[in-house]
Amino acid sequence: MVRSGLRIAIVVGVLGLATTVTAAPPWETLLPFKRVDADPNAAYRLTKENGPWLILAASFSGEHAEQQARELVQELRTGMNLSAYTHRQTYDFTQPVPGIGYDPEGNPKQMRYRTAARYDAVAVLVGDFPSVEDPNLDKTLEKLKYARPACLDLRRRGQSSQRFSGLRELYRTVSTDPEKRKRGPMGAAFATRNPLLPAEYFVSGGLDQFVVDMNKDLQYSLLKCKGKYSVRVATFRGQGTMNLKKMATMEVTDELDKAAEKAHALTLALRKQNVEAYEFHDRHESIVTIGSFETVGTPRPDGKTEINPTVLQIMQAYGAERTSLPGVGGQLALQPRKMNGISFDAQPLPVETPRTSIGAAYSEGNRQLRF
Repeated sequence: MVRSGLRIAIVVGVLGLATTVTAAPPWETLLPFKRVDADPNAAYRLTKENGPWLILAASFSGEHAEQQARELVQELRTGMNLSAYTHRQTYDFTQPVPGIGYDPEGNPKQMRYRTAARYDAVAVLVGDFPSVEDPNLDKTLEKLKYARPACLDLRRRGQSSQRFSGLRELYRTVSTDPEKRKRGPMGAAFATRNPLLPAEYFVSGGLDQFVVDMNKDLQYSLLKCKGKYSVRVATFRGQGTMNLKKMATMEVTDELDKAAEKAHALTLALRKQNVEAYEFHDRHESIVTIGSFETVGTPRPDGKTEINPTVLQIMQAYGAERTSLPGVGGQLALQPRKMNGISFDAQPLPVETPRTSIGAAYSEGNRQLRF
């Protein structure tokens, strides 16, 4: 039964959250202090093996960007014993980007940046952190925010290719916050992921093992959908919680169970009609989708998207239908469609297919995994 399966998954997930303890290998405390390599002739460019999480210490643009980035890398390696790397990237804000939602014709909304610009930048990143929750990441980030490398000292070199360096220094000097006034030229440093790793590594949306366990054994799980997209035709919401005690005692799972049962029943009913239906459950809701697609549509010369005809057909076939309201002079209203007494969404929409996180394998316990 879906009900019992989800209930077990929730309890197992809670117990896992409550009992998991990450302990450092005992031999780590016996290792001598290790210096990072700091060859002045080496480039130290970022690779897939550096990470997966890093700290963006500074970025440079302009004629001398590469030179000043390498100077900072060298100083961080020699002066602070940090694994620092450079990474060049092009930023293009001149092209339209997809917005949120769809226009009346069913095309994804198109938006443009307020300030259109295109430029190359060279970033200096510090690694290598296996997790964004690594305590060493926080410690290193704090050090970088208050560090004052000689190569970033505006008073010494007069000019700098570091982006917004002058503006940041102005904000720092006029700030009324004493902590911000103490920060150095890398005071805006922040944690970021390795841009060279595939997007699937980090799994947009945060699909984790707990959710995977809720779905992996279902016959028609959305995790088994091979396409990048599917069309969500039904949504059933429950009552989620982050209270581990309540989850462990199963005091709030009834609504989620009901949502899961409806999604499961609707999926089976659609499959009996030879419809490619899938179900998916998380901590807050259960959904039913139809179809498997590599793309939602094709870009047109006018910037809009020609929606995939099959996707549009599904949206129209399972979306709400117009019906006359009795007693109000034939006025039309939208009425959600039903199957076996279970309602579909009024407006089906394309959704990305969730994927199992391959990032979970990259942890303290498995540092040998690389891409």
